Amino acid sequence: MDHPCYKCGHSVEDGKPFCSQCGAPQIRVLLPEAAVPAATGSVLSNDLPIFSSDAPAIPGVLSASALSTGIDWPTALRSCAVAALIAALVMTLGLMVPLLAVLGAGFLAVNLYHRRNAAWGVNARSGAQLGAVCGVLFFGIAAVFETVAVALFHTGGQIRQKMLDALQQAASRSSDPQVQAAFETLKTPHGIALVLVFGMVFLLLVSIAAGSLAGALTGSFLGRRNRP
Repeated sequence: MDHPCYKCGHSVEDGKPFCSQCGAPQIRVLLPEAAVPAATGSVLSNDLPIFSSDAPAIPGVLSASALSTGIDWPTALRSCAVAALIAALVMTLGLMVPLLAVLGAGFLAVNLYHRRNAAWGVNARSGAQLGAVCGVLFFGIAAVFETVAVALFHTGGQIRQKMLDALQQAASRSSDPQVQAAFETLKTPHGIALVLVFGMVFLLLVSIAAGSLAGALTGSFLGRRNRP
């Protein structure tokens, strides 16, 4: 009995393995029809994963923003500026000595920023960064306030006289001729200017160090308090 070739349609005698016209193989293997759908359904339902473009939701895992220790500097600078302004004003009014004022500025800056950015992972390091920036701003604002006060109340002569008295007291503690000559040089207008420059640099470094210390202590305290 003949059957048509599945490829070219030429009549092929049953039992021949190849078509005499095109050479296509004529041997076919039949699979049980009932087993195929069952196996396919099993693979699709159990073995193959269902892919989705959405990220899987994992219970108990916090988002990256909630754990971020980075600082949003536009917001942080506003907090530091407010804290530095308050501390500099209090110091200018004579209600607090400069060291305590800058320490208070660093403490206040970290607290203000922490309230404005609840997702901030506060710690000692980031608190020290805020405190250092606040110390720089405090120094600048305080310098402006002092300059305005000198211009308004004409206290420049009093400040110069206080500096000369301090230099005279320091010179009286030594009998070395070279030390005396150095102090006499500092009493000149150029020497007074040099002392002012070094004094401003020293105050800037102290402001940064004190603000950073206060910020680090505050950040460490807040970080420990917020831990579960």
